[in-house]
Amino acid sequence: MKTTKKAKKTGIRRFFHLIGMIVATLIGIIVLALAGIYTAHRLSLKSEASRIENYGKKLSVFDGKMNILDEGKGEGKETIVLLTGYGTASPGLDFTPLMNNLKKDYRVIMIEPFGYGLSSQTKRPRTSDNMVEEIHEVTKQLNLDSFILMGHSISGIYSLNYANTYPEQLKAFVGIDTSTSNQPWPGFNDNLITFVQKAGILRTITKLNPEGSKIEAIDAKTNEQIRLITMKNGGNQTLRNEGKALNASFELANKQTFPKNLPVLLFVVKDDAEVAGWLELHQKQVEHLDKGKVIELTGTHYLHHTQSERIGEEVRGFMK
Repeated sequence: MKTTKKAKKTGIRRFFHLIGMIVATLIGIIVLALAGIYTAHRLSLKSEASRIENYGKKLSVFDGKMNILDEGKGEGKETIVLLTGYGTASPGLDFTPLMNNLKKDYRVIMIEPFGYGLSSQTKRPRTSDNMVEEIHEVTKQLNLDSFILMGHSISGIYSLNYANTYPEQLKAFVGIDTSTSNQPWPGFNDNLITFVQKAGILRTITKLNPEGSKIEAIDAKTNEQIRLITMKNGGNQTLRNEGKALNASFELANKQTFPKNLPVLLFVVKDDAEVAGWLELHQKQVEHLDKGKVIELTGTHYLHHTQSERIGEEVRGFMK
């Protein structure tokens, strides 16, 4: 009996020892794989830096350089200042379909915030007020006294703040599935996405599914440039700081409304299941305005990729 019990204990110990060895081996393989992915990512970043092509022009703004695209110039044209959503790696290239449409009849200026596109990073806190001040500084340098402000996603709350800070500058605001005051906001935690980007896992995912990150309305060369800039900018400290400041930015937005006399046109994704009452939140934003309109469009959050023609058509009609 004692021998049998001893044998059982020995067998159990061997079993757990074997399991431990297997687990340790798997962990070792994962660590080695991650180390290999990270090393390859860092080497790729160095080699890719020379392949990124310049576009736009850079302006000295506070402690850094902000890149802007200025297209469709022409005598008598109204100006649209275009703002990006959070984390868009290369706004100047990402918004190509919409800019190409709008520049037929408007001067279109895309501002790449600090940490985006070819702009530098900044040590300035990423508060809503600072974001607005930086946009305003760009408009001053470009001698823009009056313009249409157009924004996508999170720039909706920066635009709301801009409209309250510099109302005399704005002819109208156009929102593309923009964030709103009083929308549900779960807070910001970027630890996972930053790890995925910094460790090179995003690069691996992109290699395994290259079509998944491509924008259909943009040519292959531009898509490749977007990929290169995505790898360069992913998880940079300026973007992370902006994300962490969003709690305070939303708190400020919750106290603000658009000025009553400002024309506001909002494009909203139809039947958005991600945010409860998404359409109603936008309808509430315009209900007190002298001229306000909400248009539902089918598609994803990135309506400027797939609905650029409709957006351009509606903007022209709204501004008549």
